[in-house]
Amino acid sequence: MRLSAFLSLLALVLQEAQPASLPKERKKREESSPGEGNASEVLHVGDIGPSRNDYHEVIDLSSYEELTDYGDQLPEVKVNSLTPPTRMGPTQSTMTARTPSSKPTVTMPTTSGLQGSLTSHGLPTCLVCVCLGSSVYCDDADLENIPPLPQMTTYLYARFNHIRHIRARDFKGLTKLKRIDLSSNFISSIDNDSFHLLPALQDLILPENQLTALPVLPRGLEVLDVRLNQLRSSGIQPEAFRALEKLQFLYLADNLLDSIPWPLPLSLRSLHLQNNVIETMPRDIFCDGGEPRHTRRELEDIRLDSNPINLSLFPDAYFCLPRLPVGRFT
Repeated sequence: MRLSAFLSLLALVLQEAQPASLPKERKKREESSPGEGNASEVLHVGDIGPSRNDYHEVIDLSSYEELTDYGDQLPEVKVNSLTPPTRMGPTQSTMTARTPSSKPTVTMPTTSGLQGSLTSHGLPTCLVCVCLGSSVYCDDADLENIPPLPQMTTYLYARFNHIRHIRARDFKGLTKLKRIDLSSNFISSIDNDSFHLLPALQDLILPENQLTALPVLPRGLEVLDVRLNQLRSSGIQPEAFRALEKLQFLYLADNLLDSIPWPLPLSLRSLHLQNNVIETMPRDIFCDGGEPRHTRRELEDIRLDSNPINLSLFPDAYFCLPRLPVGRFT
């Protein structure tokens, strides 16, 4: 009885000791012959690394620095460049905050010399017209008056509008103005000093208006065009053209003139008087009867056609001219 109990106890002890000795024997076999044996015996999952429960012993997170929480700020990014980057403080930004004013200032668009002058439309001239360099183009812009012009204006074109009157102040101070073209308006009157104080004015173009008289003209004028108006001889001041020593082209056709303006400057090259009511003229209107050798070679173009005058009655008036006037000789 005691012997059977002892054998049972011994068997139990051997059974418990066998699993513990198995890894040791396997280890000895791997060390003695690593190339032999089954692959399942060489690679064992439990021998590759630590188990899940052993990670706290391998990775110690207590030695890591706490990650920075940037919140709304972006981390600084360094970019390699030839120039050093501009550093901004934490309170600076790329745009400066503006404090709204209680009375905001509205700046009107201006052009050189214009300084915010407004037309009858309530807008700056260079918004109603087209300003290119020193030229101002106001054609067909429904204007009723000459608009305020930039001080540097050299050429003005305001054709096909509804302008009826030209005031003396319209061109005040425009010392560089060379050409004024107001064709096809309704201009019936011009203040006497409107053009007189324009020292650089060369071309005055006023056809297809309703003028009955001419104002005082600047001395430097070279071209005067007042065709297709209602101009009368009484509306031209005596000797109005004598002082215009640079005048070359004088166009007075299609008016109501009953005489040729006199005297005419020696610089004149072209004189158009067709379609008027001229019936007579002085014999020395073009030539000086006291000097028969005098020649007037510049005046090559004289038109008196469509007038009631018979040019054959005034033969002494043409001997100094390079060619006869155009008109009726019978």
